[in-house]
This record gives sequence, structure tokens and C-alpha cells, in this order.
Amino acid sequence: MDPLYDVIIIGGGPGGVAAGVYCARKQLKTLLITESFGGQSFVSDDIQNWIGETHISGLDLAKKLEAHIRTYPDMVEVKMPGKVVEVKSIACTEPADGGRMCDFEVQTDKGVYQGKSVILASGARRRKMGIPGEDKFEGKGVAYCSTCDAPVFRDKKVVVVGGGNAGLEAVQDLFPYASEIYLLEGGPALRGDPKTVDEISKNPKLKEIIVNAKIKEVVGETLVSALKYELNGEEKTLEVEGIFVEIGSVPNSEMVKDLVQLDDHGQVTINFQHATTSHPGVFACGDVTNDPYKQNNISAGDGVRAALAAYSYLLNREKQSPAAEKNYA
Repeated sequence: MDPLYDVIIIGGGPGGVAAGVYCARKQLKTLLITESFGGQSFVSDDIQNWIGETHISGLDLAKKLEAHIRTYPDMVEVKMPGKVVEVKSIACTEPADGGRMCDFEVQTDKGVYQGKSVILASGARRRKMGIPGEDKFEGKGVAYCSTCDAPVFRDKKVVVVGGGNAGLEAVQDLFPYASEIYLLEGGPALRGDPKTVDEISKNPKLKEIIVNAKIKEVVGETLVSALKYELNGEEKTLEVEGIFVEIGSVPNSEMVKDLVQLDDHGQVTINFQHATTSHPGVFACGDVTNDPYKQNNISAGDGVRAALAAYSYLLNREKQSPAAEKNYA
């Protein structure tokens, strides 16, 4: 088993990398475990709100994040690809002057690692519709990445499910390729930026915006041929060859479900002042948390906060354990 790390960071998106950079600069022996770099934005073709870059692709952002963290090889060890299965607290003690201190065991698909603290920056993944036919036709007309798959649907009729910003961006991605586009939203109105709504509404390829639609079933033989939905109690069928699902995300928090408090949506509940969770020594940042604003820039800032909070925690831990080998001053 590898030595005891000061900090183990889970995730290679903006939050995880920002945390790693700050841990390195605080001279903390750090392990960063990630399946890939870039987070959910890896699939974005054109990111226009990453501060300092007027335009950058998700791939280029991922390359820059990885290059930055790898400039600290003496302080940050990177395990990639690595999938974390579970995080457990071990060797807990109760100092006489209060508080609780534990080491942590991080179980991955390739090994077990131990650390004095953990920063959870594992992000989120795309949410599925959960209807008949969805899994059967995934990759056969059902898609979750417009940037990746839009060219496949050249001159075809498609529908985008989801009226938030992700859905609106998917419509924009499809404009150069699809012949007709339909937009379905389950709520009473589109939830995305009004400016973007106005822009897409002017494009003649967007044939119809349908709200209050309850998605029922994906239909087809070998490939998607239609999407069934219910509107005002009446079942309708929309004949399309492609279905792009953009209905939000699910936090990647399963590995800590028995360790820290989660909210009703599976998000890690944090104290926003210090990025702390319900378990001492475990910090969290980015889309895996209950922060309502899921943005790359916010994740990066929260990653910095988590790193500084972890540093303060380790300083206090050393004061409570004079025999500790590490001096963080």
C-alpha cells in the first residue's frame, strides 16, 4: 500500500485540479485520482465563460488542467485512469481537547490508498429519462452529447429533451446538421437563459417548442423512429430519428454515501464557508455538492477553498497530535 498522503483528491475537473494546485503550493503530499481530466465540460465544443479565455474547447481545457497539475510532480501524484469505489474513515481518535481525527481509506478499481484528509471533487454525470426504450436505443438514436453526436444526425429530424441551458445549447449544436429540431420541456416554460431562448427561436430549423410534455417511450426497431409523450392528458407521437437527452445531472457521490451527509438529490451537503462536510477531514467542491450554481469557475474557486480548508484542518490536527511527523507550518 502507498504511504499515507496528506490529502487525497477525487476528481480531475476544474474543482479537483484547482484543489490539487493549492495543495501542492501548501507543500501537502497529495494524491489525485481521476478517470479523466476536464469534468463534464470535456465534451463541450466551445466554452465561452471560462475566465481568461474568450473561447476554449472542452478538450483544450482538459489538456490545460492536466498540464497544470503535472507541474507539481514532487507534491502531487496522479492516478489516472482511476475509479473510486468507496471512501471509509479508519483509525479515528478523539483528542482530549475536543474534535475528532481520522485517517481515510480510498478504495479504487486498481488499489487502496490512505490519507489524512479527502477532497471530493467527483462532479456529476448525465441524468437519464428512465423510460422504456431508452437503454435499448442508446447509441442507436438516443444520445447524451450533442457536441459529440450532432454530425451523425445530418439531414435528420431530431428532438432535444430538456429546456434548461444544456438543452438550449444542444439545439444550437444541432443547427448546422439536423434538418428539423423539436424541443420538449417537462415544465410550464423553458428554464434556460432568455437571450439564448430568443436566439434559437429565430432559427427556422427549430420547428416547435413543446412545454408540459411528459415523456413516455422511445420507439423503433433497430434504430429510433419516434418519441412518445403525453400532453394535456393526450398521448402524442413525434416521429424523429434522434433524441438528445439534456435533463440535468446526477452527483457522483455513491462512494461517500455511508461517510458524509447527502441531501435528497444525492448531493454532498457542505458548509459553504469552509467546504466542510458532515465528517471531519472530508471536504467537497463542485458539482457533487449542494451548491446550486453548477459552473466551472465556481467549481475551481470552491476547489481552492477546499484545499485551504484542508490545510487548516491538517495544521490543527498536528497541534492535537504533537508526535505527528509532518510539520505544516
